[in-house]
Amino acid sequence: MQKIIAVAALVGLLFGGAGGIVGGVYGKSHIIPWFQKNFLGQTTDEAKEAPAEEAVRQVVIEESATTAAVKKVSPAVVSIIISKDLSKLYNSTGPDIFSFPDFFEVPFGFGSPQPGNSTEGGKREVGGGTGFIISNDGLVVTNKHVASDSEAEYTVVTNDEKKYDAKIIATDPFLDIAVLKIEADNLPTVELGDSDKVELGQTVIAIGNSLGEYRNTVTKGVISGMGRRVVAGDQRGGSEVIDEAIQTDAAINPGNSGGPLINLSGQVIGINTAMSQNGQLIGFAIPINAAKQAILSVKQYGKIIRPYLGVRYVILNKETAKANKIEVDYGALIVRGKDGTQPAVVSGSPADKAGLVENDVILEINGKKIDEEYPLAKMIGSFKPDEEITLKVWHKGEEKTIKVKLAEYKE
Repeated sequence: MQKIIAVAALVGLLFGGAGGIVGGVYGKSHIIPWFQKNFLGQTTDEAKEAPAEEAVRQVVIEESATTAAVKKVSPAVVSIIISKDLSKLYNSTGPDIFSFPDFFEVPFGFGSPQPGNSTEGGKREVGGGTGFIISNDGLVVTNKHVASDSEAEYTVVTNDEKKYDAKIIATDPFLDIAVLKIEADNLPTVELGDSDKVELGQTVIAIGNSLGEYRNTVTKGVISGMGRRVVAGDQRGGSEVIDEAIQTDAAINPGNSGGPLINLSGQVIGINTAMSQNGQLIGFAIPINAAKQAILSVKQYGKIIRPYLGVRYVILNKETAKANKIEVDYGALIVRGKDGTQPAVVSGSPADKAGLVENDVILEINGKKIDEEYPLAKMIGSFKPDEEITLKVWHKGEEKTIKVKLAEYKE
């Protein structure tokens, strides 16, 4: 019996192995091709080439989209040259001339004047940046830290190498945005996108006057972070707070400030503003949606008009609320400035007139919850001066409703 079982097992193994080999060879040469042809509509050669061709096709599609986006936007990207009469600075008793921001050290501006380049009564380039044209009659958006010096002269160089004298039309009191005007007509313009729809990992392109020398330099990367709060400063003691900043690994080099961050459709989704000094390929851009109201205001009124509430605050979450023993875990907690000398509520402001006080928590505006995704500044910015809004406020352990009439912010 044992011999019979052993022989049967051996015979089964031999026939099974032979069947597997024959099935594998026949299946590969006949069954699989038959399935590909009748069910997938592919020939044998097409089936072999499909994965490789698909990979190549995807690369070609993205490269084509990149080049098309750059071609679409580049004509409307400009370089901004800042010039100043250095002889007056050398003869003055004011701040040291070498206090101009150097973009190799700080994230604002570009370049610094050198003593050997100055001549008595002569002007020299002391900085530069980038901008983009938003109207065909010559409105140019850039960063406020690029164009905010009333004593400097500004020259805009367009993509076709034409030079125009520019003047500052408006600067934003809250965002690092300035608008310049050049006298020209029929200029190419950019298309503004929707920064609320950007996604982590999305491909983006930065275009700018890199190092103040290489105009329309293009760098490519992805959105590597969203909703960042960035405080950036310069050597003159100035600083800008960027709320809800877009973080990207597309290289933002010195001189790129004020240039566009675009998507593959050639739409501007951000304004390149700062770069991190502590890490490689970490740059930040102002979301274009945050700038749209300022742009529209300039087009309509010739200046930037911002609504004003008049409080200093921090956004609460579960951790900060627990750490500070606050009964609510969302909203805007009204607090003093960091050094304790800046009041929590500005005297005479709409907030002051409405009775808001330090340690109040603004929970909602017009029924919409205030949190890290929708901070107070972003929500206030969606209204206009003289509009009345309804606040839900946590005051000394109780909720109450307050109506506030916003005012126009004036520096």
